Amino acid sequence: MSKSHAVLKFLRKVHLYLGVFTAPALLFFALTGALQTFSLHETTQGSSYKPPAWIAELGQLHKKQTTVLPVRKPRPEAAGPDRAPGPDRAPGPDRAAVAASAAVGPAPAVPSSPRPKSHLPMKIFFLVVSVGLFLSTLTGIYMAYKYSRSKLLISGLLLAGAGLPLLLLPF
Repeated sequence: MSKSHAVLKFLRKVHLYLGVFTAPALLFFALTGALQTFSLHETTQGSSYKPPAWIAELGQLHKKQTTVLPVRKPRPEAAGPDRAPGPDRAPGPDRAAVAASAAVGPAPAVPSSPRPKSHLPMKIFFLVVSVGLFLSTLTGIYMAYKYSRSKLLISGLLLAGAGLPLLLLPF
């Protein structure tokens, strides 16, 4: 056997074993990345959507390597002239603000900003990439079992790749 053939055979085995060991993580990141592409792991301002706890925890694990979700403080209400009168504020408009706006004159017209571009095409592209990575990883696992003589070694590497991150999770 030539030296280049031996190196190629060695590299194929390294590729196989590393691929099988990292396959569970690739499946995890492809799935959670697809969920995060459409912000299904978090609530957005002005939306009533509340993600399921498992999606929020998986998203947190994907981004911060922990399942502990941060406690979000509620946003304070905007303090503007239209807020309700309180003990420190008399009802009615602020006289100084009314006088200042009358002295300046009418407000200049603000040019309308151009309509923001839609991010949907890019999100769809990354969803396709996530699905492709997920399916490619599954077919790689299938081929590892189908064409390998050492199914026990493949199973051990696959279980180690799935179990090791679970053991490393901080609780």
